Amino acid sequence: MMMIHLLKLCVGAERVEDLLAWQAAHYGTGPAAHVTRMWPKRSEEILDGGSLYWVFKGVILARQRILGLEERPGADGITRCAIVLDREVVRTEALPRRPFQGWRYLAPEDAPRDLAKGRDREDVLPRELQAALAEIGLR
Repeated sequence: MMMIHLLKLCVGAERVEDLLAWQAAHYGTGPAAHVTRMWPKRSEEILDGGSLYWVFKGVILARQRILGLEERPGADGITRCAIVLDREVVRTEALPRRPFQGWRYLAPEDAPRDLAKGRDREDVLPRELQAALAEIGLR
């Protein structure tokens, strides 16, 4: 079995800080969760060390380690999949990604590298500049 990641658009967020603020407001200090309609067919591979990579306005900028997958009943009675996430958000090198619906699998070799510790405290380049640099191979 080989580990696999998930890729998801971070809808409504323009920056990593928006995701951090939203999760803090909704989950306090406990684990965060992203609830989705579909249950991943490759759940064993995801739970073997996978992360959820977040796409902000067309650019992958961060990831969170996936801690588990849980059933969550909705108010409509339909059971959904809660992707339980580590609260640590790891910033990654910028990697452009076209829009898509739902989530996608992301092979480890296609995932952007994590930024070195401490780089998340540096001034963040505008998302458009990060995308342009990544497009020409200067990540």
